[in-house]
Amino acid sequence: MAEAGTGYVQLGDSLSRTDGPLKVTGQALYAADHFVQGMLFGVVVNSTVARGRIARLLLDRARAVSGVRDILTHENRPRTRSMDIFYKDMTAPGGSPFKPLYSDAILYSGQPIALVLADTFEAAREASQLVQVEYDTEPHATDLRAEVHRAHEPKGFKAGYVPPPKPKGDADAAFVAAPVKIDASYYSGAEHHNPMEMHATTVVRGDEGHLTIYDKTQGSQNSRWVVSRVFGLGKDKVTVKNPFVGGAFGSGLRPQYNLILAVMASLHTECSVRVVLTRQQMFTFGHRPETTQRVRLAADSDGRLRSIIHEAVAETSRLEDYVEVVVNWSGQLYRSDNVRLEYKLVDLDRFSPIDMRAPGAAHGVHAIEVAMDELAHALKMDPLALRLRNYAEFDPTTDLPHSTKELKACYAQGAERFGWSRRTLEPRSMRDGNELIGWGMATGVWDAMQMFARARAVLHPDGHLEVSSAASDIGTGTYTVMAQIAAAALGLPLEHVTFKLGDSTLPVAPIEGGSSHVATVGSAVEGVCEKLQKTLFKMARGLKGSPLAKARFADVEFVRGALRLKGVAGAHVPLATVLASMSAPLEEKYLMLPHMLKQRKYSRATHSAVFCEVRVDEELGTVRVTRVVSAIAAGRIISAKTARSQIYGGVVWGISQALHEEAHSDNTLGRFMNHSFAEYHIPVQADIHDIDVIFVDEDDRIVSRLGAKGVGEIGQVGVAAAICNAIFHATGKRIRSTPMTPDKVMQLSDASQQTDAPYSPPHS
Repeated sequence: MAEAGTGYVQLGDSLSRTDGPLKVTGQALYAADHFVQGMLFGVVVNSTVARGRIARLLLDRARAVSGVRDILTHENRPRTRSMDIFYKDMTAPGGSPFKPLYSDAILYSGQPIALVLADTFEAAREASQLVQVEYDTEPHATDLRAEVHRAHEPKGFKAGYVPPPKPKGDADAAFVAAPVKIDASYYSGAEHHNPMEMHATTVVRGDEGHLTIYDKTQGSQNSRWVVSRVFGLGKDKVTVKNPFVGGAFGSGLRPQYNLILAVMASLHTECSVRVVLTRQQMFTFGHRPETTQRVRLAADSDGRLRSIIHEAVAETSRLEDYVEVVVNWSGQLYRSDNVRLEYKLVDLDRFSPIDMRAPGAAHGVHAIEVAMDELAHALKMDPLALRLRNYAEFDPTTDLPHSTKELKACYAQGAERFGWSRRTLEPRSMRDGNELIGWGMATGVWDAMQMFARARAVLHPDGHLEVSSAASDIGTGTYTVMAQIAAAALGLPLEHVTFKLGDSTLPVAPIEGGSSHVATVGSAVEGVCEKLQKTLFKMARGLKGSPLAKARFADVEFVRGALRLKGVAGAHVPLATVLASMSAPLEEKYLMLPHMLKQRKYSRATHSAVFCEVRVDEELGTVRVTRVVSAIAAGRIISAKTARSQIYGGVVWGISQALHEEAHSDNTLGRFMNHSFAEYHIPVQADIHDIDVIFVDEDDRIVSRLGAKGVGEIGQVGVAAAICNAIFHATGKRIRSTPMTPDKVMQLSDASQQTDAPYSPPHS
């Protein structure tokens, strides 16, 4: 396998990141690293109540701090447009987007209500702590389970959301009539994005008021779009850059309030401004929504599913109906003639939830996969055998064939690698000393998405290739993969290729999200390189004495710095010879549009099978995840090393979802209480043990011309369910809420197994 910078590469090679040296040497500049002379520093002041109005702002003590230039509030902010449409970004759900400092209304606890601007960060921080606010408070509601009776159908949609399909058959009657059935409720608390890089915006004010904005975002063009529309600035007046992003996981899909506040401050003061959120303030915008679900499964005595009913209620804000696909997966994964799926929302006095790695699937697939394990136990059947018994060759919700589906291979290869055949059927039957051992498994599924993108390529006479698109690299390896695609296409050494991204002035690219960047931007890169190939081929064929003079383009391959006639030894033209005939760089542009007419004939998804081992000390309530085998079918793997790293990260997050991660709300105060790493628990190195990743062979030319799908989300989906199922196998106790913390492991008794979070969601 080739390593980065060592020469010629092929698709599928395991490459080190091309941007790695810049990051480990500190040369990579993130949003808060840019500095210009005379810059002002902004520190946000947040509300301490959940609902009401600002009665009075007392700012004199704050203004008296040496170095303070101004304090922006709703009373003195610069003019912004008022209509909702101007605040809607490219991923906004239905409703009215939040408008920072727009009025005196308090909509949630933690809402930004002032921005202190000073010559130094220290002065701004000191002054921010001296801002005093008097409120007229109003009653608030932040408890989802207490408000579930108010659940309503979603009133709006957003990109990527598909409503549940209409009921099939009579699921309720079939459930009643079936001999074996499971009726269980599941609860998942709110989770907050906590990437290493906090959200930050640096606005550099240039000539004639041009704003160059360095923003923590997953889409530079999305941020530029919002800034231009909110402030009425022409496209030529705003450039947004995000060349390096220190993790995002969905938190950067929508522009966060630091962006609007920083631009406000720059326009107000006519200075460059930097605004950086603190770790605590990272808990004051969107999060993965709190969700409660009820799953009912019914089967014949041989395990064939007769009924699937999956109902979910999730939180949203008072402003917007944030939606995500939670229940649809239950209808897609398994065959049944009777299916009813329902998804509703409860509006609370919180910020609108936002997408978080594998949105919807992280919770929805968890519920159906734990329920399937419960059904397998009731049937006294192996959990893997139950899934194979109900395997769906076609998508049951649409009756469409899959573009590719190698889930059976995932089951087989994952089970073999894990040693699943040695699993005992009965719970509490495996022990090592004072630890109970459990083996669990689950299925994973995620959409295989493709959007549209443009790419530009410039090939210089010296053999250096520069490819560009306004893509983002949020730690997923975009720099590396795109350079690899281009280098492989033209037969160039990797070090001769530069991929430029993270700039709103570059050719259009979608926001990096939904595991779609390789299938989308990667296809655009290959497309623009193919146009270069054709131009170079014509030039090579026209050279005097060319062995390609009578060749067709389809007969030629670009390999190791040459244009070579396939299967004919010695029939080649060195690329350097072709380049020597050039008087100027070659430039090509390419627009990648999905083949929607072809794609709509298929169901497109990635799949996985997750197997895990846990060791449980019941006396202490501790759970250790000692082994995970994740078998992934995600199309053609373009860069094996970066893809494997993505699955590792997803598995770690699945462990976090299962055992650690939850934001606790004091509903009397209406605020999240554990808003720091000291109290919001995430895994550390000691929590992570053996993770084994298998990539099952798959090549999907329906999803993308590369044959690739995406791996960003699929690595997490199903992991928490596999851990839950393993805990049950170890202890005989079922925990139906996440995270599965030591207190739940210790306190759970047979009498409490029916549900951890009882509720009866309203349904039509």
